[in-house]
Amino acid sequence: MWLTVQKEGGLGEIFYPDLGTPSARLLRFAVSDGRTATDANRAARVRTELVDERSLGYRQVFTERAGRWRLTATYLTDPSRDTVLADVRFVAFDRRHYDVHAIYDPALANTRGDDTGRTERDALVATDGRVASAFAGWPPFAATSSGYRGASDGWTDLAADGRLDHRYRAAAAPGNLVQTASLRFTGRGQATLALGFGADAAAALGAARGSLTAGFPAVSRGYTGGWHRYLAGLPAPPRVLGGAEQRRLYRVSVMVLAASEDKTHRGAYIASPSMPWVWGAEEPSGPYHLVWSRDLYQIATALIAAGDVAGAGRALDYLFTVQQKPDGSFPQNSHVDGTPVWEGLQLDEVAFPIVLAHQLGRADAGTWDHVRRAADFLLGAGPVTPQERWENQSGYSPATIASEIAALVCAADIARANGDSAAATRYLATADEWQASVKSWTVTTTGPYSSGPYFLRLTKDGNPDAGTTYTIGDSGPSNVDQRRVVDPSFLDLVRLGVLPADDPAVVNTLPVIDEQLGVRTARGLYWHRASFDGYGEKRDGSRWEFGLPDDSRITLGRAWPLLNGERGEYQIAAGDTAGARRQLTAMARAAGPGHMLPEQVWDHQPPGTFEPGTPTFSATPLTWTHAQYVRLAHNLAAGRILEQPAVVAARYR
Repeated sequence: MWLTVQKEGGLGEIFYPDLGTPSARLLRFAVSDGRTATDANRAARVRTELVDERSLGYRQVFTERAGRWRLTATYLTDPSRDTVLADVRFVAFDRRHYDVHAIYDPALANTRGDDTGRTERDALVATDGRVASAFAGWPPFAATSSGYRGASDGWTDLAADGRLDHRYRAAAAPGNLVQTASLRFTGRGQATLALGFGADAAAALGAARGSLTAGFPAVSRGYTGGWHRYLAGLPAPPRVLGGAEQRRLYRVSVMVLAASEDKTHRGAYIASPSMPWVWGAEEPSGPYHLVWSRDLYQIATALIAAGDVAGAGRALDYLFTVQQKPDGSFPQNSHVDGTPVWEGLQLDEVAFPIVLAHQLGRADAGTWDHVRRAADFLLGAGPVTPQERWENQSGYSPATIASEIAALVCAADIARANGDSAAATRYLATADEWQASVKSWTVTTTGPYSSGPYFLRLTKDGNPDAGTTYTIGDSGPSNVDQRRVVDPSFLDLVRLGVLPADDPAVVNTLPVIDEQLGVRTARGLYWHRASFDGYGEKRDGSRWEFGLPDDSRITLGRAWPLLNGERGEYQIAAGDTAGARRQLTAMARAAGPGHMLPEQVWDHQPPGTFEPGTPTFSATPLTWTHAQYVRLAHNLAAGRILEQPAVVAARYR
């Protein structure tokens, strides 16, 4: 079981039976006084807080804006059963009679249009023929109802007159089911809610009732104890972390990484357990619930830094299980069970498993077989990539080429360890050729942003001084001169040891990036991921969508805090530890409720009154961002880039 807590209040997706399968969309609360009903999320100020900073247990406090009542909900999963538990407490501060209702929206087996539901004794059961859920409480619910979203669901009923008048015992036809339960207390009280899941109704009911019998205090001790033991097995947070808040964020980040691993398919760490924008309307759910080789490398190197080498090893083992036959490539992404999903090819995702194997010191014959096939694929396919790391462009990407060079040098080292000097010679010859050429492919001397040379996001033709044009995508402009498109990913050339930190083109590109992509806020300096980026909310704050027309500039990509981590690692390489500390602080200040680090923060064009530097509605938590925070902290403590392959840095120093 995995649960997600919504920053606006209540639970979001609940995952079962694996981390790629959300089986519920929300659990929220409504409060009625017999005449009107209010959505607790909209009627109250919501505060989200950690129950214990060494455990991913969360409490939300809903305080009604006029001060008439307060509702507190504490959430966790039962380590012994497939159940989510919520401890709910309510207190009224006036003399009115209030009823509290819990509204549950199942989406069993990752679909929400084929569920049926019914009341079974004092519990609500839902099923879609493949999986089932059971919603029960203690004390038992005072009333229950199963209906269809927007027509006969409990909220529609409550909104009419503040009462649950229509208590439907069953919604027998498959549809978009919503179930409602009235809790058995009025002016004040406490209740435990259990959402159990299973292959059928009996199993789901057994899980829910078993957790209620065990009781919230006992389950809470087991849940928090598990996290305590995990953290106790790791080194303490690095001393470079400034103050209790940064140490708390560090611990949460480590736990977020651990929680992002599927426990059925070990080593499958997903990109994010969230469903932002249009991806929340997708069925099955969108790409953030998939495993990406690149993100997995970022997570695994952070786990190594944090001391969870076993977790990083499982990540590499997982990657080897999804490696494609017979060519040796890796899928663009995959379900947690290893089934490829999208059909794109990104050469950094082929390169990074090799670098990770070297980072883990894996040079056995079995590892060498996987590394050899991936390295041979790079020889035939590189250096031009069909997609670079931001997914939507092909060409000569400095970041992708950096990963390819590092991978080939690491592969050569593993080849030598296995007695294959011929392969090592081939890999090194190509790596040296690409290292000598990368600037001629990707550094312009005729661009509009500087009189000196600077790196481009990519070139389409390997000729960075040509005014070759391409379409940005994501509602961005068309026919843009490639010399006007920059991004910070060229810093991977330094991070991976391919170029020195003081390389003139590297140094000259930094102020270009700051001028073109920098977002100065009260919380720190952040960066857009690329020029003209449109991967983000629309200008009015509504969601990003597919198929928006080119040149419309309807959507805006905002700033990415993970880029602060990458700049900080560069600053460490350049000897600027004070600058790297500022990046760590800026990342910490970008955290949202519950110490969750987002994919993006608002820039200087936020809708409404959102503050620049605070989380947008993008994927939160993004595991890559948390991984980057963990890694930057350890790199600062060490005074060097720990994940930099020594053989690469030594060869090109």
